[in-house]
Amino acid sequence: MKTSVASVTFRKKSVAEIASLARRAGLDAVEWGGDVHVPPGDEAAARLALAAARENGLAVSAYGSYYRAGAEEAFEPVLQTALLLGCRVIRVWAGRQASAACTADERAAIAVRLAAAARLAAQAGCVVATEYHANTLTDTLASALSLLEEAPDLRTLWQPPVGLTVAENLGALRALGTKMENLHVYHRDGGGACRPLAEGGADWRAYFAAAPQDGARRYATLEFVLNDSEEQFLQDAAALRELLRNT
Repeated sequence: MKTSVASVTFRKKSVAEIASLARRAGLDAVEWGGDVHVPPGDEAAARLALAAARENGLAVSAYGSYYRAGAEEAFEPVLQTALLLGCRVIRVWAGRQASAACTADERAAIAVRLAAAARLAAQAGCVVATEYHANTLTDTLASALSLLEEAPDLRTLWQPPVGLTVAENLGALRALGTKMENLHVYHRDGGGACRPLAEGGADWRAYFAAAPQDGARRYATLEFVLNDSEEQFLQDAAALRELLRNT
């Protein structure tokens, strides 16, 4: 598994600053976010971000779009931006509300739009993968698995939801299997506050061991750090590299 950082970790930094920091941290790639650094359809921003990555010897692990499969949203600019970035994985969100709050019709409409986006991306050699996130249709394992059945070309990312046990998280990883693409990596306390990744080393060693071992390229992507600190980020990156070496 390769290493990466999500640019949303440092929203106030430029693409050049983030790429340089990722190189200093010894990471392999950057996931460029669509909210600040590379908005969908902004060709100049995409070319700048790709150049910054290449100048620092980095790949682009994913395009972190904020496409939520709404009726008013167009997926084509998202796909075109991902293609300009030269990445395979496009991160999207499965709607805007919790799975329990969605009606059957609302859920079906989101699934149809995600399925269409995934098919369109597949034709261009890309993969659409949902955030594994609260207040979306992937906020529980059961709902996520159901959505992946409803949209067969769709994939998902994974991150440890706050409040679940390590055993529950391992069960989710095994159930998702090869439907899972990249992992977003962080460590948080019971209240959801960021903590140094090294404090969660035992948990993440188990998670990496449970991730699919099918030879596909996946990225372990650092996302958010304690106090938004560069020094903490460098420490977390070192911890991540050590975890992957020993898994």
